[in-house]
Amino acid sequence: MQEMAISPHDTTELAASFLQAAITFGLVMVCGYLYARYRKPYFAIWALAWWLYSLRLVVIIAFLVTEVWGLLYWHQVLTGWTALAFLWSALVFSQRLEWRRVYWVLVLFPPLWSYIAIYRLENFLLAAGPAVVFLSLATLWTGVILWRHHRQIGSLPAALMAWAFFLWSLHHLDYPFLRARGAWNPWGYYLDIVFELAIGAAILLLVVEDQYRGLSVLSALSGDLQSGRDEDEVLSALLARPLTLPGVRGSAMYLLSAGTVVRGVGACSAWERSTPTGAARAAVGRVIETGQPEVMRGWSEELAGEIHPYVAALPVFLGEEVRGALLVVGSAQDPLTVLDNRFLVALGHQVGAALANADLVRRLEERTDDLEHLAARMVEQHEEERRRLSRELHDESAQVFAAVKLQLGLLRESATAQQVPALDMAVDLVGSGIRSIREVARDLRPSLLDDLGLRPALQALAHDFEAKTGIETILAAPGNLPALSPESELALFRTMQEGLSNVARHSGASAVTVTLARRDGELLLSVKDDGQGLTAGSSAEEQLRSRTGVLGMRERVAPLGGTVELSDSDDGAELVIRLPLAPPADSASPTGATPTTPGHRENRE
Repeated sequence: MQEMAISPHDTTELAASFLQAAITFGLVMVCGYLYARYRKPYFAIWALAWWLYSLRLVVIIAFLVTEVWGLLYWHQVLTGWTALAFLWSALVFSQRLEWRRVYWVLVLFPPLWSYIAIYRLENFLLAAGPAVVFLSLATLWTGVILWRHHRQIGSLPAALMAWAFFLWSLHHLDYPFLRARGAWNPWGYYLDIVFELAIGAAILLLVVEDQYRGLSVLSALSGDLQSGRDEDEVLSALLARPLTLPGVRGSAMYLLSAGTVVRGVGACSAWERSTPTGAARAAVGRVIETGQPEVMRGWSEELAGEIHPYVAALPVFLGEEVRGALLVVGSAQDPLTVLDNRFLVALGHQVGAALANADLVRRLEERTDDLEHLAARMVEQHEEERRRLSRELHDESAQVFAAVKLQLGLLRESATAQQVPALDMAVDLVGSGIRSIREVARDLRPSLLDDLGLRPALQALAHDFEAKTGIETILAAPGNLPALSPESELALFRTMQEGLSNVARHSGASAVTVTLARRDGELLLSVKDDGQGLTAGSSAEEQLRSRTGVLGMRERVAPLGGTVELSDSDDGAELVIRLPLAPPADSASPTGATPTTPGHRENRE
């Protein structure tokens, strides 16, 4: 900081001091604007430091014009206060240091020593030496603090500012030997201007750097929160992102509904299921009450018995109410950097909405699971009812009709010639009824599936379908099917039955191929026809949603982990059912499909 030479002034020195005063006042305006924009205290202290420095230049200009020795006293006082203001701004910026009463000793040193040096001491070096050493040490200390900040978070603007203060502290030492003796004017002023511009540029670069780092992390976080994942994944992504910020050591989520820290990562991993108490509880309470971010220093003594340098609390909203707080632990300055509160509050709303959406997805998945269990239970009960009806029709109704047919046969033997035709007709009708009952019973519950297994049941189903509809039906299946649960066998039989029924009703096909094969740990059942394909103007997905039979297939295979696919092509439509298989016990079992002749006519191995 340029000291005045006690010598006759000239216009060159006045011009240089006016230029420096104008530049310094511009730095006051810049730092003042940054404080008004971001409300960070170190910007206000930087503005105060530059204001004191500009006031010092006004005083030195007045002294050069009037040569009133009282102005020289205030010049020395303001010089010392400016150095202390820069030191204090660096401490607040890097460490969020709080004011203590003992610091008034340093504030009182410049006015006390300036009075002694100017009004009591005759020896120039004795008077100027302590003031110059104080000024140089304060400036050097400022540079050391900023350099430590650079080492902690890798901030290049902080390193630039640190080197500017290092060199400025050396520049102060030339005062007793050059500037106080009338030399080095106006170049001393110009060198001070260079240091001022370097520090001012570094302050602006710090803002840009912090905003870039913060916004890049928060933008990535915003993308993570938009993904449709469950609450655990959203919380993990939410808490992992701040760890990429410089100096951030951990993060945690405190939810008001739980009354505890529900999740923590990094240095906050031990906070899980902990309840803040004391000062920590009061700080989180203020964030929840005001809905505004807050940064605390030396916090979390009550959590895991560990003290962290800085903890920033970001309110998390659900609607307009604060749901909790996102806690970010930092080892250097404000972990949320210079991002303004409006942005952070908006982010808090987004975080709360993401957590609410994740909770909604969780409940929806639970409801979907409940509905799937209900659908599976309904299918099971439906099959039980079909089995009961099939048994009753076969064991009771069919037996009654058989007895009636027997009685009619006995009556025919004793009937007259005129009664025989009527009795023969009655016997035929009863026989048709018995066949119909047995067909209904077989459709309700295929006895072959229970007695002989899946492959013969599918073979019989293909044969019956071809016989009833006249549509050529080809079944291709492996020689040995993998072991399946009764539920899986029944699901495959019913889906093939429904698929063939859809072919008969909708396709207008002349042939249909049913393929059963094992592939990539799955059992595939394909029903492909050569008909007209899907309904014009509708997609396969629309057909899946609209056709009741296909929806029934989905309900059958979904509880088994299976899927239903419907595709269309120029030569017909294809229905594919996929069921997962357990790892096969014998890897040498066949996996391919052996084509068969129409209907049940099969090329056996």
